[in-house]
Amino acid sequence: MPTDLHAWNALLHHHDAIRDTQMREWFEGDAAPRVAQFSLEAAGLYLDYSKNRITPETFGLLMQLAEEAGVSRRRDAMFAGEHINATEDRAALHVALRAAANAPFKVDGKPVMPDIQSVLVRMRSFAGRVRSGDWKGASGKPITDIVNIGIGGSDLGPRMVCRALSHLADADGNAAPRMHFVSNVDGTELAETLVRLDPHQTLVIVCSKTFTTLETMANACSMREWFLASGVAQSGLARHFVAVSTNVDAVRKFGIDPANMFEFWDWIGGRFSLWSSVGLSIALAVGFNAFADLLAGGRAMDEHFRTAPIERNMPVIMGMLGIWYRNFFSLPTTCMAPYSTSLELFPAFLQQLEMESNGKSVQLDGRRVRAHTSPVVWGTAGTNGQHAYFQQIHQGSQIVPVDFVAPLVPPRKLSGHHAKLLANCFAQAEALMRGRSADELRAAGMTDELRIAHMVFEGNRPSNTLLMEDLTPHVLGALIALYEHRTFVQGVVWNINSFDQWGVELGKILARPIEAELSGGAVGQHDASTATLIARARAVLGSENEA
Repeated sequence: MPTDLHAWNALLHHHDAIRDTQMREWFEGDAAPRVAQFSLEAAGLYLDYSKNRITPETFGLLMQLAEEAGVSRRRDAMFAGEHINATEDRAALHVALRAAANAPFKVDGKPVMPDIQSVLVRMRSFAGRVRSGDWKGASGKPITDIVNIGIGGSDLGPRMVCRALSHLADADGNAAPRMHFVSNVDGTELAETLVRLDPHQTLVIVCSKTFTTLETMANACSMREWFLASGVAQSGLARHFVAVSTNVDAVRKFGIDPANMFEFWDWIGGRFSLWSSVGLSIALAVGFNAFADLLAGGRAMDEHFRTAPIERNMPVIMGMLGIWYRNFFSLPTTCMAPYSTSLELFPAFLQQLEMESNGKSVQLDGRRVRAHTSPVVWGTAGTNGQHAYFQQIHQGSQIVPVDFVAPLVPPRKLSGHHAKLLANCFAQAEALMRGRSADELRAAGMTDELRIAHMVFEGNRPSNTLLMEDLTPHVLGALIALYEHRTFVQGVVWNINSFDQWGVELGKILARPIEAELSGGAVGQHDASTATLIARARAVLGSENEA
């Protein structure tokens, strides 16, 4: 139980001692030593965490807690391929996906790198053929548009990376295909995508581990019908569909040639899968070389996480800072604010990564956790967020820790813009730390006390700032791996399984009979509210069917 650990209780007392201290006091005079102590670089990322409500004593206790909780031991178990996903009796070895070809990773005693490398070779070949125009649709036309059909980890990660690296789409000299992502079973998303496509020049990636995911298969079947209705013969569908899956029988039954199936393995969790064949859309969008660089960046962060001492270990430090605010300040949310439009989907990606991984209330031993686990993760790209919710972050009644992320070189250059963007990023972090007092306003000549009351910023609001020189595939890979490992560190401290997601299942199970009932089947037993909702929907759906 984490709350029984010595360091946990020491941190409770320490929090009481420093909780009212203003960070600005620590930045008075020469604060260069503080910044040097509370910053580090790894895998192309620079982290400044000096604007946190910590002292050297705080930091030491947080690192002690990490050790007492077994972060190093659990990290080593993960890299060793042990079944740390205890509730599903599986390894969680996504780090092998981005490892060097000769890495010694094994699952259940079997080396996994030969299979991984085999899939990567096939991905390289296929991406090259599509991007060069060699792979053609059934009518002999080259592919101009690619639709990735998936949901959750089969959508959020690849979609985020393709958006982040879109400035590199043509970097290999080939004309990049247009990328489309369809995840929602709401037919509007697919319908609005189809109107932009030529069926004779469209390739579909059906991305589902089991090839039974309701949303994914509904969209895939609708796309198959669209191809057939658009004049593509049944025999030609193989030129327009490929699969990313582990279920070869279901892929064949759907009508996809198993030769065009890219496999992955059950020891890869969905939200950790973009490094696998799930990243086929990335290789198609920006070229396989860029995808390989992404893997290399993740590998660099893996090596840092695996080998750096915990007091100089970026994922451990960020994870323990999150523990500090979630469990000792009792802060319920955290904000990701990337100051890069290219990274605008990164907050949504982190929502799944952190909340699906650590949104748990039961420990590994089945007992209930006596501490709050994952905070609510939210955010959008700066500077838009400043004109939406930053009012709450600066002056709201609840403190929201913020992670600022910014490339120093913009992905796309437009004179004068990037300096303004970075100025806003740095100023927001400074304002959150410093605040603004009533005395400062009076010293500036303001006399209206009511207005002064409304213009005071209490400050003392924590943030991290992560900088990268530019947004390359390598650095993006390191950034993603950083947050994967940060999430893992926190799960270890809370003594929960970060690699299952049973909370996703119940609603899906209950939806199946309700779908049959909405289609005219006999209505089963439901609570009064659900029964009323079903009756109202049946009345409308029935009238639509009659019309």
